[in-house]
Amino acid sequence: MNDFSELIQEIVKFRDERDWAQFHNSKDLALALSVESSELLELFLWKGNEDFKHDRLKEELADVLMYALLLADKHNLNIEEIVLDKIKKNAEKYPVDKSKGNSTKYNEL
Repeated sequence: MNDFSELIQEIVKFRDERDWAQFHNSKDLALALSVESSELLELFLWKGNEDFKHDRLKEELADVLMYALLLADKHNLNIEEIVLDKIKKNAEKYPVDKSKGNSTKYNEL
């Protein structure tokens, strides 16, 4: 079990009380995640790097996280495990000696 289990339970409870599980297939959860990510990006459109409404950031980021957690839960993925696995893969692609302070993509290092 991961540290996100109680949070996921709360999200699932909210969803189930509204009978929305029927709409939460993998495709639609991924699409919803993309839509919410776009709404997050919209906060920054035509603005400076740090010029955004903090309350809106919290709301849109929460939406993104909820859909990501629902998709992971649907496929019985352990959040901590998949994130740590990805960090390990990224560490191999981006060794510190080549990538520190450098934004170049791994295949161009």
